[in-house]
Amino acid sequence: MNRVEYVHGYSDREAERLSDQARTLTSLLHNDTRYPAGSRVLEVGCGTGAQTVILAKNSPEAEITSIDISPDSVRRAKARVRAEGITNVTFQAGDLFSLPFVPASFDHIFICFVLEHLADPGRALKILRPFLKPGGTVTVIEGDHGSAYFHPDNAETKKAIQCLVHLQREAGGNALIGRELYPMLVQAGYADVHVSPRMVYVDASRPGLVDGFTRQTFTAMVAGVRDIVLSRGMMTRDEWEQGIANLYRTCEPDGVFCYTFFKATGIALTQKRSTLSVSPE
Repeated sequence: MNRVEYVHGYSDREAERLSDQARTLTSLLHNDTRYPAGSRVLEVGCGTGAQTVILAKNSPEAEITSIDISPDSVRRAKARVRAEGITNVTFQAGDLFSLPFVPASFDHIFICFVLEHLADPGRALKILRPFLKPGGTVTVIEGDHGSAYFHPDNAETKKAIQCLVHLQREAGGNALIGRELYPMLVQAGYADVHVSPRMVYVDASRPGLVDGFTRQTFTAMVAGVRDIVLSRGMMTRDEWEQGIANLYRTCEPDGVFCYTFFKATGIALTQKRSTLSVSPE
């Protein structure tokens, strides 16, 4: 099975959370992703378009094709892009494991917060590579829930985060995938792979991140699995409430929260050279 159920769901609140995340992390994650005029870019797993808007604004003269397996998400993404007055993006519903494009259709591929939800992300990267022209690039951005740490420290908070990690693993995904991007891209046949850790450090001197990331993005994401955690007895109600309360506690004037995203890039060479580039010495 290649695709797994999106563990966070498709509610309006989840769409809002993704928008908060994209807006808050624009400079950290996307400032150095800009594509030349006339280049063809494939965005894989566009969701409701939160990242698409940023991608299109950063590269207004590139031709962007954005796909997602959910027709409803594509509909929302179209509406979002239209509302922003963006004209360089076309959308279609489609599965990345059976794309309708011919080989070497794109100069660049962009994948953000998608691989963590796939049962076989390595295979996905291999399948996507032939759609790049020789010398074309792939950009992958993923988080890693194991990178979260905070003050005040709290055992119940750590347990709540681990519940989310467990649920995503149980569904076939991987909430710790950020640390695996380098070997995954190399094994998929990409050359010149480079991974850049992007830490979000939040304290009271950064009120925009306190609200936009700690409160509205990360805490909202963890809190979103409350019902299934309690219904399955993964934590007691008191433990859960204490864990979430402490996440909010890190938003107080003496609180600190840290989380690391990983941004990886690689190059698609010709099939022969790409194969040689990953052969054992």
